[in-house]
Amino acid sequence: MNRRSMSLAAVSGLLLVVAFPSFNLPYLAWMALVPLCLALAGQTVKNGFLLGGLAGLVFFAGTVHWVTNSVHFYGGVPLIPASLITLLLCLYLALYPALFGAALARLGAERFPWLFISAPALWTALELARTYIFSGFPWSLLGYSQYRVLPLIQMADITGVYGVSFLIVMVNAALAGFIIDRRKFSGLIVAVLTMAVVVTYGYLRLNAPYTPGQITISVVQGNIDQDKKWDPAFQSEVISIYKRLTREALKQHPELVIWPETTTPFYFTGNNGADRALTADLIAFTRSSRVPLLFGSPTYERGPNRSVQLRNSAFLLTPQGKIDAVYHKLHLVPFGEYVPLKSVLFFVDKMVQAIGDFQAGNEYTVMTVPARGANVTLCTVICYEIIFPDLVRRFVDNGASVITTITNDAWFGRTAAPYQHFSMAVFRAVENRVPVARAANTGISGFIDSKGNILETSAIFTEACLTRAIAPGGRKTFYTAHGDLFAYACLAISLLLLAVRPRKKLPDNKR
Repeated sequence: MNRRSMSLAAVSGLLLVVAFPSFNLPYLAWMALVPLCLALAGQTVKNGFLLGGLAGLVFFAGTVHWVTNSVHFYGGVPLIPASLITLLLCLYLALYPALFGAALARLGAERFPWLFISAPALWTALELARTYIFSGFPWSLLGYSQYRVLPLIQMADITGVYGVSFLIVMVNAALAGFIIDRRKFSGLIVAVLTMAVVVTYGYLRLNAPYTPGQITISVVQGNIDQDKKWDPAFQSEVISIYKRLTREALKQHPELVIWPETTTPFYFTGNNGADRALTADLIAFTRSSRVPLLFGSPTYERGPNRSVQLRNSAFLLTPQGKIDAVYHKLHLVPFGEYVPLKSVLFFVDKMVQAIGDFQAGNEYTVMTVPARGANVTLCTVICYEIIFPDLVRRFVDNGASVITTITNDAWFGRTAAPYQHFSMAVFRAVENRVPVARAANTGISGFIDSKGNILETSAIFTEACLTRAIAPGGRKTFYTAHGDLFAYACLAISLLLLAVRPRKKLPDNKR
């Protein structure tokens, strides 16, 4: 390992950064890993690990830097310790590209002509692992860089986002393999043919008709400052803002109104006097609006020994003001809504101010809303949950034909994170062929159809109410029915490749 190889690895990291929002140069992803692959040629496993880690550190430092903003401004952590926390997270995430580099180095020069198969399988397997290990953090999966390139991402209804990542790495590896040895162009041929098949499939899916039927939905964005949200002095102001914006939205005759995550600055259905009064007021408002309301609210229940079970919940109120369905968030944010390993990390507090740690729900709730004479089934996923492909597809597999997602992205500030967060919802729509309606406290709110077209979005940190008629999803996709089979196949291939030790080349005089 020398300065040249280190520079090549760093260049790969930088090219990956600018492929993602908010730079949005997706074409660079198709060549971003070429420098890293060139740097790995002929390296030892140790050096491969270090070079992959360097590329990964640059990549994640450029895409998850927003963590510092969240931890500093809303977690109350001083700037320098907050930056160190972000660095530790980036070092952890960089372990996955580091393992990628080590694995490619282990395969050795003899297998570099087959780089176009081994590299994408390894990368995809590691993205799958990152989705689940330590509760999972599948942020900045490589495929997400292509969220606006619709013909290329339609394959996600079979492979999930992981298939797009696989294809990107295949092209990168084929280019690198050809540069290393120009006599070996089989990888380029395979990559070009694969791209042709994927794009053809993409255009066929984009030209397919939508499912008959429509539901008109309004999403409301209150733009409530995080510092004011739970201040009792602003409690009535928060509710009045959402009521005013909802009255504006009602002029478009929606069949469902959606408010963001934890919209209510109180515990809906809570037992104390203030919570009961505010709950009754919201029910009365819904009854007067005569339109179903889906909104987020913190809730709690009294458990044994006077314990409190706190949940991040979503409620669907009927036009009559009755609670028709309740969903409790399944996948909680570590250090945001609960502290993992609390007995060890007793000195760490979660970022969300509440009466205790949040408890996870246990049901993939599907709700029903009447729309134009037919019932439309829908689900809601709360904030962080939209980044987990398998979690979202389970709701659709349970019968949801519309995905709604409610979130409070105020934590991110004016960073790239709100744009990155929104881009992932595009893939949930394509994977399941189900439209997405997104309501965010400070943005981005908007609508995505079942082909991944972004129909409408709001700006961040502004009030907004958007109304759209969207077509519900139809038949289940392969991905919805079977999940991450493609990614697990890549994992199996990777383990097989690494299990078989490469043969050592014999000297010419011993052949």
